[in-house]
Amino acid sequence: MTPAISVSHLNKTYASGFQALKDINLEIRPGEIFALLGPNGAGKTTLIGIICGIVNATSGSVTVAGHDIIAEYRTARSLIGLVPQELATDMFSTVWATVSFSRGLFGRPAHPAYIQKVLKDLSLWDKKDNKIATLSGGMKRRLMIAKALSHEPQILFLDEPTAGVDVELRKGMWEMVRALRASGVTVFLTTHYIEEAEQMADRIGVINRGELILVENKAELMRKLGQKQLTLELRKPIAAIPPALAKHHLILDDDGSKLVYSYDTQRDPTGVTDLLDDLRSAGLHFKDLVTTERSLEDIFVGLVRQKQ
Repeated sequence: MTPAISVSHLNKTYASGFQALKDINLEIRPGEIFALLGPNGAGKTTLIGIICGIVNATSGSVTVAGHDIIAEYRTARSLIGLVPQELATDMFSTVWATVSFSRGLFGRPAHPAYIQKVLKDLSLWDKKDNKIATLSGGMKRRLMIAKALSHEPQILFLDEPTAGVDVELRKGMWEMVRALRASGVTVFLTTHYIEEAEQMADRIGVINRGELILVENKAELMRKLGQKQLTLELRKPIAAIPPALAKHHLILDDDGSKLVYSYDTQRDPTGVTDLLDDLRSAGLHFKDLVTTERSLEDIFVGLVRQKQ
C-alpha cells in the first residue's frame, strides 16, 4: 500500500546556519492518526511546512500518496488540508464566504451541501453569516479547520489545533477527528496537550532539536517505556534505605516515610513479591501502598531529557 506521506532523508538548514531538521525519515499510513510531539523549536512546524509545500527543504524528498511534492506540486497539495498554528484569514469576510472561497482555490466546484455539513460538524452553522472579526478565538480556530476541510482532502494536518480552545470545544473537535479517520482521512497532528495524543493517536513520533527520536505504535510505546510505580507508606519513617534493599533500587522520599519502587509490568517476575519479602526481613512495615503507571507525558519528558 502506498504511504499517505513518505519522508526520506529530509534536512532543513536556514540561511543563519541553524539546522531545523536532521535526516528525517518517516512514513505515515493511510487512514491513521499520527501525533508528533516535541518541545518548542523542535522542528514540528518546519516538517509540516515542507510536506505542505510552504517551506523549501535543503535536501531529501517527500511524497504525498505517491506524488512528489516538488515535481507534482499541484496534485500533492490538492490532497492536503492544513490547519496552521497562526490564524490567517480575511477578518471582514463571512464564515460561509471564507470556507467556500477556500474550496474554490483548489479548483473544486461549488458544493453548498458539503460546506453546510462541515460548518455544522464544527458548530459554526449558526455563525455562517457572521464576519470573522466577530468570532471568539475558539470559533476562529474551528473556522481554520473548516477551511482546511473545504476541498475534501485525503490528509489533514493539524498544527496545535486546540490551542486557545476551551475544554468542551476541544472534545467536539476530537470527535470530528475520529469521524474523519473513520471516513478514511489520514490525520497528522502536533499538540502540546500530551493527554490528547495518548487518547487519540494510533502512532506517536517524538522530535527534539530537529531529530526524530522515535516513531512507535502508541500501545507498543506504552508497553516498552511505560513503567508502574509502587509507593509504600511506612509505619515509621527511616533515615536511609537498608543496604539489604539496595538491589531493588528504591527511592526514599524527603521525610523518610515513603519508599518508591519502579517496575516493568511486562517482566516476569516483576520483583514486587521479592521486595515485600525483603522489607519484612529488614524489619520494615508499611501501612498503605499505591500503584501508579507512567503516562505518555512522563515517557515524553524522559526521552527529551535523554537527548539533551
